[in-house]
Amino acid sequence: MTVIEHASPRPPTEKLSVEQFEVIARAAAREDVTLEYLNGQMETRPVPDSDHNAILMWLMRQFMTQRPDLDLNVTGQGLKVDSYRKGRARPDGILAPVDHFAGQGEWADPTGVLAVVEVTSWDSDTNARDRVGKARAYAACDVGVYLLVDRDDDSVTVHSEPGGGRYRNIAKLGYGHTVEIPGVGVTLNTDGLKRYGR
Repeated sequence: MTVIEHASPRPPTEKLSVEQFEVIARAAAREDVTLEYLNGQMETRPVPDSDHNAILMWLMRQFMTQRPDLDLNVTGQGLKVDSYRKGRARPDGILAPVDHFAGQGEWADPTGVLAVVEVTSWDSDTNARDRVGKARAYAACDVGVYLLVDRDDDSVTVHSEPGGGRYRNIAKLGYGHTVEIPGVGVTLNTDGLKRYGR
């Protein structure tokens, strides 16, 4: 985990501004931690393990085979999320048309993003971050689908129909089921995920 020295202490109730976060994220850019900014709070998460990355590569092959006109960006592209775009997240994967992020910089507007993908990590913040906070953040900026691969219980959850800051349709299925990605024209046979199960 990255430790940032010489940071002036903030009272517990004072929220970090998005501008302050971006300065810290640039200064702390390292390969062993990812920084995100959700609900006025800076969050850190460890770099993914090999199975986490293997799941993303498996998903990339599935999406690109069925929709070669789309990219599943797994390079750490940042998105402006949350209400009024005051948050910053780095989804594990972002499904968008080919070259969608060209010229958009480190933190892109989510307009035009078809889906975001997250794969849970083995850290204590996974529940609050991946299952709750990010679902709200992606819904608030009208990303059509939030696909969560949950390694804690070997399941895939498809959040769809964003509205009012939440997803109205949530379907959770165990590995091995066929999963439809609404509005994208992709069907995942998640049997291939069983090799990464617990």
